[in-house]
Amino acid sequence: MSAHQFDEFERRMRRINRRHSKLSHGFVTQVTDDGLVVAKPAKPRGYALLRGAYLLLLVMFIFKGFLHSNLGAEAYRAQLESLRGGNAIEQVGAFAMTADPVTLWISGAISSLVR
Repeated sequence: MSAHQFDEFERRMRRINRRHSKLSHGFVTQVTDDGLVVAKPAKPRGYALLRGAYLLLLVMFIFKGFLHSNLGAEAYRAQLESLRGGNAIEQVGAFAMTADPVTLWISGAISSLVR
């Protein structure tokens, strides 16, 4: 096998492997005009954005619960009050960090694990 043939073979193998990896995430078959059945990669769904938002929300609640557990209820409330007196960004942060039932539940769970 000459070097040119080997390079062409390698290019074809890379193309086949790329196509195979795309098809491994799901595919749709179509019949062309001449009757040939062709597999095409399925279009990705918009779940990535939803999954990312869910993960961000989960991490935020765990972070809030950890802070509430670590600082204690009074110190946490005092920090929120100081944020509420700040500029607009700090006020938005204070609103986001307000202790809600989920945060209190996570805080209690963390406190019971630590002690």
